[in-house]
Amino acid sequence: MAAQGYGVICPNPRGGLGYGEAFTAAVIKHYGQGDYEDCMASVDEALKLDTTIDPDRLYVAGGSYGGFMTNWIVTHTHRFKAAVTQRSIANWLSMYGTSDIGYFFTPWELEGKWTGDLSDVKSLWDFSPLAHIDFAQTPTLVMHSENDQRCPIGQGEEFYIGLKLHGVDTKFMRFPNATHELSRSGLPNLRLARLAALVDWFKTHSATEESHQA
Repeated sequence: MAAQGYGVICPNPRGGLGYGEAFTAAVIKHYGQGDYEDCMASVDEALKLDTTIDPDRLYVAGGSYGGFMTNWIVTHTHRFKAAVTQRSIANWLSMYGTSDIGYFFTPWELEGKWTGDLSDVKSLWDFSPLAHIDFAQTPTLVMHSENDQRCPIGQGEEFYIGLKLHGVDTKFMRFPNATHELSRSGLPNLRLARLAALVDWFKTHSATEESHQA
């Protein structure tokens, strides 16, 4: 991205590593709260420190947990011009039963124990970006690998359909013969296609806005 002329911010929000156990555990049962605030604060700080950044030309992308955060961001703010969500989580209810780690990761991270208690179901749903899809407006490219067992492709499909039903500009890009590790160890041609599509999505929506202003 930097080679394409984009400034890149890689925040380490609450829930990340490097600042002790309390920092890492801060998102347990608080997904989309402090971590979201930290991501937005990092953008605010970058804008403050570098006045060459155009606040009207901001983009967001992420994969896995970063994909969850991207989904959460576009369903909670309109500050970004375009988004690319990759190998993401959209719905903790379906994630619980289909991910290879869903049965223990979900109760561990969200304290959702799937006991049949409707209040528990509501809690998992409220933590799901899909529950807030009616707020989404940001043009969003959804990327997902067909053989992803960690964040199954259904997560991307659910989010894509939600965006389509709400009239959001969106596309879905499926990667055959690819897993959760596409960006790190996937087939070279697919890794190149992923990067090209990401850059093209941002450039397309930047150009669209500029043509409207002309």
